[in-house]
Amino acid sequence: MTAKPFLRALAGETLDRPPFWLMRQAGRYLPEYRALRAEAGSFLDLCYAPDFATEVTLQPLRRYHMDAAILFSDILVIPHGLGQPLSFREGEGPALPPIGSARDLDGLNTEGLLDRLAPVVRTVRQLSKALPPETALIGFAGAPWTVATYMVEGGGSRDFARIKQLMWSDPETFKRLIDLVVEATATYLIAQIDAGAEALQLFDTWAGALPEEDFRQWVIAPTRALVARIHRDRPGVPVIGFPRGAGVLYRDYVIETGVNGVSLDITVPLDWAAKELQPLCTVQGNLDPLLLVAGGEAMDRAIDRILAVLGRGPFIFNLGHGIVPATPPEHVARLAERIKAWRA
Repeated sequence: MTAKPFLRALAGETLDRPPFWLMRQAGRYLPEYRALRAEAGSFLDLCYAPDFATEVTLQPLRRYHMDAAILFSDILVIPHGLGQPLSFREGEGPALPPIGSARDLDGLNTEGLLDRLAPVVRTVRQLSKALPPETALIGFAGAPWTVATYMVEGGGSRDFARIKQLMWSDPETFKRLIDLVVEATATYLIAQIDAGAEALQLFDTWAGALPEEDFRQWVIAPTRALVARIHRDRPGVPVIGFPRGAGVLYRDYVIETGVNGVSLDITVPLDWAAKELQPLCTVQGNLDPLLLVAGGEAMDRAIDRILAVLGRGPFIFNLGHGIVPATPPEHVARLAERIKAWRA
């Protein structure tokens, strides 16, 4: 059995002290990140500069000594790698020319995908050599449904009107898009594994936007295909799924996708997760990121409750979503100290 606590927990072990890492642990809340970001140029330039991306990934580890590092990149490198133009507008988020018909898909393909994404793979390779021996390296990608939402909506969305219209009115084109993203994502994740990633996380940020039948078709089924491909081609590499907003469908997601671990959003009741999910796989989560902003007794109580309810089974401490920019670094230090001092 590997000695890395994160991988031991993900393999189903219950540890005396759960391992921890935090979604978006590298980012704008850290002054050293902001300095490097200004030097790199655009956000996309930062993602595609292996030396910068490696340094950004390592920054929170120097401060807080997390049990795992996650590659610094973005889920939208997949559409960019497929040939869809991508830009990030300061203060507005990503922008892509929206896909609205089969004709818009004709110029997108996986030829040259790994050439375009080679800088990201180099970052993984550099990180695998730079991390402390006890620290695991997580690769990641967006799950197909969530990546497709950005590709069709042209960026973020509040109502997902464009993608639902395409999904329901032209299911053949929509399936073609999802299949393309599944293939590209599998290729990309396998390249990350070959470069040194020891585990993977699939971010399905917008999973909760779908009703049950569509959730099963466009969240569960593509994720199942991806996980099966990873487990077949690179056996032994665990996959964590994060179907944010899935509610009671979390359980079906775990059973039907074959993930090794599941990341919980802030709405998942802890006692329910301990009873319904933890017997099936390792659970990860789920402190509200805004409690990390507030700090103090409220944060301490929430940390302690999560540890008390989930810490006596296979568990990785994390947030219910990513760190927000307003987070005081000293609050992250307090969280790290509290987790490290806890014992099952």
